[in-house]
Amino acid sequence: MTQDLRIAMIGYGFMGKTHSHAYRTVNNFFPRKHRPVLQVLCARDSAKAKEFAETWGYRHVVGDWRDVVNRSDVDAIDICTPNDLHAEIAIAAANAGKMVLCEKPLSINAAEGERMVRAVESAGVANTVWYNYRRIPAVTLAKQLVAEGRLGRIFHFRAQFLQDWTISADLPQGGTGLWRLDAGAAGSGVTGDLLAHCIDTAQWLNGGISRVVARTETFIRRRMHVLTGKVEDVGIDDACEVLCDFTNGSLGNFESTRYARGHKAKYTFEINGENASVAWDLHDLHRLQYFDHRDEGIIRGWHSVHVTDGDHPYMKQWWVPGLAIGYEHSFIHQLADFLGSLETGAPAHPTFRDALQTGKVCDAILRSAKSSRWEETGVDWRER
Repeated sequence: MTQDLRIAMIGYGFMGKTHSHAYRTVNNFFPRKHRPVLQVLCARDSAKAKEFAETWGYRHVVGDWRDVVNRSDVDAIDICTPNDLHAEIAIAAANAGKMVLCEKPLSINAAEGERMVRAVESAGVANTVWYNYRRIPAVTLAKQLVAEGRLGRIFHFRAQFLQDWTISADLPQGGTGLWRLDAGAAGSGVTGDLLAHCIDTAQWLNGGISRVVARTETFIRRRMHVLTGKVEDVGIDDACEVLCDFTNGSLGNFESTRYARGHKAKYTFEINGENASVAWDLHDLHRLQYFDHRDEGIIRGWHSVHVTDGDHPYMKQWWVPGLAIGYEHSFIHQLADFLGSLETGAPAHPTFRDALQTGKVCDAILRSAKSSRWEETGVDWRER
């Protein structure tokens, strides 16, 4: 017998679609005790909110999030707002005893993140952050191979997240569609938006990052601001390059940019170990590349593993072997794991505390870009 889990989603847009799709689909493929119910949609633009609610099946539409967090007909708050609103909403929701699911990054900075962690842990409410790329089956398989020790001692972790959508100097900053270019709403540019995904995955796969040295660049330094109508300084970073040390002794390098012409969302990583290596590319997301030096010499080489079989992570719940799934399924998988955690009482990783560790690395990167020195992250990576 299923139990309703009444969801209030604050904000909508692109991430609201991915979350809503997951809520509506998850129980069809992943039987769980809890069944998400799209109870409330909260957004400031009432006309667009009503249209979205009708499309996805939300029962109620509210204009102010403060009218949502204390509702008795809501069990969980899903935060899909710009980054500067995450902390206030999450803390209020936790204080009201609501479960909290928050879009990434957790917060504008680690100091805000600390307050959010204290709130959810003091309240004892279930919490998670939507770092969805962990739940792509090929990435989860990479985690399995590393955890089994197949790679041996890890020497290198490298990752890139490349886009090209902000190159035009005519693109304004701020407002509903372009808040990611406004430092006040986003906190940072590609560091918090793109690189945070890479860092979360890296620490999940390879352990904590202890120190970083970084460089950032803002290529277009003044843009029209949608809200003021004035040309203003740009405060976000357009590109970021990072070297880092992991606590296991391996070296890392990361690159994120929105100025890589020809790339819309090129997210890749590679891990090199003593015995083997793995590599993954979002553009070919259902495949994991694997090289094992222990193979016989005449057949030694990179193997392309088609991650669609029933013994691969999550895949037995979907189609017959050989048929791929896509980006949207990563959100369904994360939601399925979150619902499962409600049954077992186990943490729903990545928790707020896990995401705080990513926030600490991002803060250290931005400090290093200003100081031109190595900076300690202060990360305490304990996720299991």
